[in-house]
Amino acid sequence: MNKYIKIGAITAMLSVILGAFGAHMLEERISADALDVYQTGVQYHMFHSAGLLLIALFMDRAASTKLAVWAARLLLIGIVLFSGSLYALALSDVKVLGAITPIGGVAFIAGWICLALSAKSDKKS
Repeated sequence: MNKYIKIGAITAMLSVILGAFGAHMLEERISADALDVYQTGVQYHMFHSAGLLLIALFMDRAASTKLAVWAARLLLIGIVLFSGSLYALALSDVKVLGAITPIGGVAFIAGWICLALSAKSDKKS
């Protein structure tokens, strides 16, 4: 679906921008631990942006397009909640933001489960 190719490309671009920002602008401004948290957000952001692109390319071949769409939605929700909360935590040091991160992680897991369930079975009858 073109919609998810666009979303995946935009989120991947944002991941590169945020990664460069972290590497060039934050290194001297936040602690090493906070920078590690930030970089974890960038890493998961990019992995799941690539996942969005893969799902978009796979949708036409999925046994369940609804599950494939939910897989993409859940990865996007995961990027926002997981990576977004890590970015905010690293930049603000507001510890309560860390409570949001696992919700994003669950969204990632659910998205990958939806993708697996959306696949056609290659089993011969």
